[in-house]
Amino acid sequence: MPQPDMREPPKMSDAQGRAVPLEVLPPEPPRVTWSVAAPEGPPIHALSALILVAVDSLWAVFDWAPPIWIVAIPFCFLAVFVPTFLIQKFLRKDSNGRAVTFATILAVLAAIPTPITGTPIGLGLLAWTGLGKIFGKGPPSR
Repeated sequence: MPQPDMREPPKMSDAQGRAVPLEVLPPEPPRVTWSVAAPEGPPIHALSALILVAVDSLWAVFDWAPPIWIVAIPFCFLAVFVPTFLIQKFLRKDSNGRAVTFATILAVLAAIPTPITGTPIGLGLLAWTGLGKIFGKGPPSR
């Protein structure tokens, strides 16, 4: 087989190309996914957790006066439920059901007649909400 001369460019054939018919397809319908994608970050807004901490700390006062519990328990429930629902609904952009769920959970925790923020359950809840981002991180420990 003869070697082509590398000093000259290769020769192109004189054959004409032929037209190829173009087929245009309709766009694909959008795929519907039924997963509920929560916004990035913790599921409970940090202000909701802050309200829980503020109302829950009132139990330090009510703890020694059980007769007041008849008024204090519903008051603590409502004092957390209403603002938490509004924060979750309008600031966090949660659906009504999701906002009611988180508002109910936090309100029930606030209505328990003892401070829970110092317990492992309360600390876990506060860590889950990302409340530490409001206060910032302290200096790194060595």
